[in-house]
Amino acid sequence: MADSENSTDVQFGGHSLVWAGDWSPESARFAASSASRAGYNFIEILVAEPEKVDPVMTKDLLEEFNLTATGCLVFNGDTDISSTDTSKVDAGLDRGRRAIDVVAAWGGTIIDGPITASLQPFEQPASKENRQNSVNALRDMADYAADKGVSLNMEIVNRYESNLMNTAKEGMVYLEEVDRPNVFIHLDTYHMNIEEDGMVEGVLAAGDRLGYVHVGESHRGYLGTGNVDFDAFFGALKQINYTGPIAFESFSSAVVDPALSDALRIWRNLWTDSDDLATKALAFMKERY
Repeated sequence: MADSENSTDVQFGGHSLVWAGDWSPESARFAASSASRAGYNFIEILVAEPEKVDPVMTKDLLEEFNLTATGCLVFNGDTDISSTDTSKVDAGLDRGRRAIDVVAAWGGTIIDGPITASLQPFEQPASKENRQNSVNALRDMADYAADKGVSLNMEIVNRYESNLMNTAKEGMVYLEEVDRPNVFIHLDTYHMNIEEDGMVEGVLAAGDRLGYVHVGESHRGYLGTGNVDFDAFFGALKQINYTGPIAFESFSSAVVDPALSDALRIWRNLWTDSDDLATKALAFMKERY
């Protein structure tokens, strides 16, 4: 489906967890070199623990392997900015600011991920206080990020991982409440496949506020082997003339550390060869966009 309509501005990237479970010097070099060798333009680096990411080393690696990088931020129960516990909100804000600092220090301009609350199962709907705390905190982070030249792209995730919003339409309502020009929608085909009425509907709902895209299969494995309607998804991206980053995301406990594998509910491995997975994923995406 690739044709002359495709924008030369579109950048394809891969999540660092495709290649490595951490961002130590050895793992970072392996991930960056692998992403570059596979033909990606950028790598998405997990900055959930900013203190474990060396921005100077990262910047050097990016220059060496001719890559750019985005930062993926995730909050846990102790850093939940939607919490009614102010100490947890403050801890989340601190984590967010430090993540922004790290990304800006390596020359990055984009933070993505489920940045509106902690990524975890919830047993009840979000309260008005939960929502307002999240909105207030994200405004604070957005203002801080704007001073650093960084945009925030809030990932819309499924009902099992968030109780604030689960669809692009809900995300747009939240976005209006935040009311910051450097905050955008981040859509992920894995989550969309669970929650949206269809791939087209979700993309069109986000429209020109779509700032970041994750491409992942329904079972987190090889693209095209699950039940995500990728043709509809990429067709919708063309309808809105999307030219932002497109990042491939997939997880396997063969690569990701055990604790993170548990958090992501990776109970079975659909791949073990990162290079084969990543190379085929890039070809799959470029065939469609």
